[in-house]
Amino acid sequence: MTPIEKRSVFTLAGIYSLRMLGLFLILPVFALYAEKLDGVTPTLIGLALGAYGLTMALLQIPFGILSDRIGRKPVITIGLIIFALGSVVAASSHTIWGVIMGRALQGAGAIAAAMMALLADLTREEIRTKATATIGMSIGLSFTISLILGPWLDSIIGVNGIFWLTAVLAIGAIVLLHTAIPTPTHTGIHRDAETIPAQLGAALHNVELLRLDFGILVLHAIMTAMFIAMPFVLRDNLKLPVVHHSWVYLPTLLVAMAIMVPMVIIAEKRKKLKQVFCTAIGLIALSGVSLAFAHQGWIGVITGMLIFFIAYNVLEATLPSLVSRIAPIDGKGTAMGIYSTSQFLGAFVGGAGGGLLLETYGVTGIFTACAIGALLWLALAVRMAPPMMRTAMMLAVNPAHAQQGAQLEQKLLQLTGVDEARVVAEESVAYLRVDKAIFDAEKAKALLL
Repeated sequence: MTPIEKRSVFTLAGIYSLRMLGLFLILPVFALYAEKLDGVTPTLIGLALGAYGLTMALLQIPFGILSDRIGRKPVITIGLIIFALGSVVAASSHTIWGVIMGRALQGAGAIAAAMMALLADLTREEIRTKATATIGMSIGLSFTISLILGPWLDSIIGVNGIFWLTAVLAIGAIVLLHTAIPTPTHTGIHRDAETIPAQLGAALHNVELLRLDFGILVLHAIMTAMFIAMPFVLRDNLKLPVVHHSWVYLPTLLVAMAIMVPMVIIAEKRKKLKQVFCTAIGLIALSGVSLAFAHQGWIGVITGMLIFFIAYNVLEATLPSLVSRIAPIDGKGTAMGIYSTSQFLGAFVGGAGGGLLLETYGVTGIFTACAIGALLWLALAVRMAPPMMRTAMMLAVNPAHAQQGAQLEQKLLQLTGVDEARVVAEESVAYLRVDKAIFDAEKAKALLL
């Protein structure tokens, strides 16, 4: 990366992290806090926890399209202001309905698509995959940090204080956006990073992509539902004060990540992606069964949580990789837009459904439903066609020759290691799917430039 690209990528990752910290910090403690709110029921606790997912799912693609028209930074700034206002509403509320409104407002600041478009504006095609991976790692790190810091911050400033802190983080993100990130000299449409309305129909009719969209919905529904149940299990069954919940999450997450890394390496390097993927889904189901039957004691809870976090981390790493491999080479942005929408919708489904299950069947009902949901997902996943272990990549095309797209595509397909090629003249970009082991990128660049 160039110095400007590095600054842009890492600052955008920081903004992502600040925003996701604001959403995730309350995850391990909110259910216990909400018990004290006026008008509360278990169903409404779940609705409050997952409300952000519904508004985010509805608005993230429209916000991304709006950023094509009025600019990235204005849309991101508006989104962060809405997010901060939602945090203030939630912090100031003493009723469950007020918190639900605040959480819905937080989600309405749906800037994910606009952020990815800005990232694409500020990076060259050759390093964009690396830049996107950096953003993805920042989100995963935010989730891990939130589970550890959430109970500790709750003991110091309370959940109200966490909401106020979230508002401050959003304001800090706005400052970073306008001081540390350059304004793009050219704003264009990037098929690798943005949702293209004309491609939505094809993406929604792609059965293999729909399997993955359903999968990420189920995964985040399970994750959200788990964190409705888990705070009660740790406090009521294990008699652990909330301030000490971090000491359960910290070692469990560290061990899970240590086990996750070799599993992902096996999936990618040894071309066992489908096998590892289906194994991880099975582990999600196993964790639900384990917690449903053994959440009264330490061994059952720790075992169930460890299995869950191993599988969750593996799936969070492999699902985007599968989308990238299955999506049309010039339609990754649209596929990822639908995928992200499904992810946020899953948080809403898990929150609302988990709260209803808690009210009706208790924590056992939540864990059982998580196991059933994972088994349904596994039944779909095992029928998935094994993905081609090829790498999607982009290369710049000399604008003077970009109009000769068909000829360039034919020449690219004659190069060793190129399976698919698509030249988009209006973007001056070639989208490729290649076997990296035998592909000569320098030959392709020489041809295109």
